[in-house]
Amino acid sequence: MTVFGLWYDFRNPDPERPFGAFYQEVLEQITWAEQQGVGSVWLTEHHFCPDGYSPSPFVLASAIGQRTSRIRIGTNLIVSPLHDPVRLAEDAATLSLLTGGRFDLGVGQGYWEREFAAFGQRLVNRPSLLEEGVDVIRRAWAGDASGFHGKRYDLAEGLAVTPRPETVPRLLVGAMAEPAIARAARIADGFLSTQNAHQQAYLDACAALGKADPEIYAGQWAVVAEDPERTWAAIGEHALYQLNEYISWGAFGPPDAVPRFTDPQQILDAGAYVLMDAAQAVAEYTALLRERPQIKDVHFWAQLPGEPVDSGSARIEYLTTKVIPQLHERL
Repeated sequence: MTVFGLWYDFRNPDPERPFGAFYQEVLEQITWAEQQGVGSVWLTEHHFCPDGYSPSPFVLASAIGQRTSRIRIGTNLIVSPLHDPVRLAEDAATLSLLTGGRFDLGVGQGYWEREFAAFGQRLVNRPSLLEEGVDVIRRAWAGDASGFHGKRYDLAEGLAVTPRPETVPRLLVGAMAEPAIARAARIADGFLSTQNAHQQAYLDACAALGKADPEIYAGQWAVVAEDPERTWAAIGEHALYQLNEYISWGAFGPPDAVPRFTDPQQILDAGAYVLMDAAQAVAEYTALLRERPQIKDVHFWAQLPGEPVDSGSARIEYLTTKVIPQLHERL
C-alpha cells in the first residue's frame, strides 16, 4: 500500500517568530498528523540560510521518532558530499535503532556552491563523493572489516560501526539530471523524485540494468485544499519566496541563467505548483499510482516557508479526511 506523508524544511523567515517555539509547534503538528493517519515524514537539509532551513535533519528526526510510534521518518534529502560517510552511517544506524526501524536515509549530490566551499568540498567532485559515500555507508552498516580505498575516501581500517542497525535503513538517492538518475538506478534502494517529472527516466534506467522491483518516493509540489484558488491567494507569496530561493542557490541550473518568478500566478502557469481539490487529487493520484505501482510513498510540503503552521494543518486535515481514505479505497 502506498504511504502518504509530509515534507518539512523547517524554514522560518518570520523574524518575529522565535525558532524554539516554531520547532515545538511543528513537532506537535507531526504528532497530531500521525494520529490523523499520515504515514511518513520527510526532512531536507541546507546550511547558512537566514530563514533557518533545517541544517540538522538527524536531530529533528530523533525528536520526531521519540514523539511518534508508527510514522516512517526519512530524509529527502541529505547532501551527502558535505558529510563524512562513516558519520552518516552511524547517525542513520542510531536513528533506526531509536525508531524501531522506521528510518530511511535519502541522499543526493547537492548543488549550492556556497555549502560546498564552506565544508571544504568542490562541486565538480559531487558524483564521486556521492557514489563512494553510498558504498562506504553500506559497508559500515554491514560491518565490513576490509576498509575502503577510493578516489575520494581512503579508509584503511574496517568499517564495522557499532551499534549496527537491527533494521538496515533503505538508502534512497534523489536526482534530476539524466546522469544522476542513471547513477541512482545503479546504487540506490529507491529513487527520491521531485514533481513526478523524472520517474520514467529512473524506471527506464532500472530496466536497462535488469534491476527488478524499483521503488520511487515521490515529493509533491501541490496544494490540495477545498478551495485551492482561495488557498493559493493566501499562500502563493510563500511559494514565490520558496522557489526563488531555490533558483538563487542553483537548484534548477546556473542562478544567472534561470529567471526568477515574478508573481504566484506565474508559478502556476509554469507548472511549478499545481492546485487541486479533493476530487481532482483523488483522480490525479489514482491514475498516477495505477500507472506507476513502483511509487511507494507520496509526500506533500506540510507548509510553505513563512506560512502559519495552523494553515498547513488545515490542509493536512483535508488530505487525511477527504483524499487519503478515498485513495486507499480506490487502490
